[in-house]
Amino acid sequence: MYVVKSPLPEADLKTVSEALQGALVDLVDLSLVAKQIHWNIVGPRFRSIHLQLDEVVATARTHSDTVAERAATLGVSPDGRAGTVSATSGIGKVPDGWVKDTDAVGTLVDALGAVITRMRQRVRSTADPDPVSQDIFIAITADLEKHHWMFQAEHG
Repeated sequence: MYVVKSPLPEADLKTVSEALQGALVDLVDLSLVAKQIHWNIVGPRFRSIHLQLDEVVATARTHSDTVAERAATLGVSPDGRAGTVSATSGIGKVPDGWVKDTDAVGTLVDALGAVITRMRQRVRSTADPDPVSQDIFIAITADLEKHHWMFQAEHG
């Protein structure tokens, strides 16, 4: 049931809603992964990586809100529940316990890479059905690619 009626045709809405839901899940999980590593990082580069992880968390949280609100605008109920995130995120498993600084960087580079790959697919899939959502995905991808580059360059 749609409480808010979308201006998009049903077929386009299906494509866009799947893209928005997938993006929401990936961004929520990215914020959780970055925070988990943030709390458990150890090593000589602890402080710089610790602070950089907070920047990733802030970016992911800001964009997840934008994505969820776009979904709601189109009449699609966003689902960021833990079970949904766990079952559908494209990010791999994060190590348990303390994480050495070099491993932390590698884990985050991999997580960002996975989300960026899926975000680029969403950019392509929403080009025709909803350029407004596509624009959101483009902005998210740009921000995530910048974090990806900075982690690789600063800590690679």
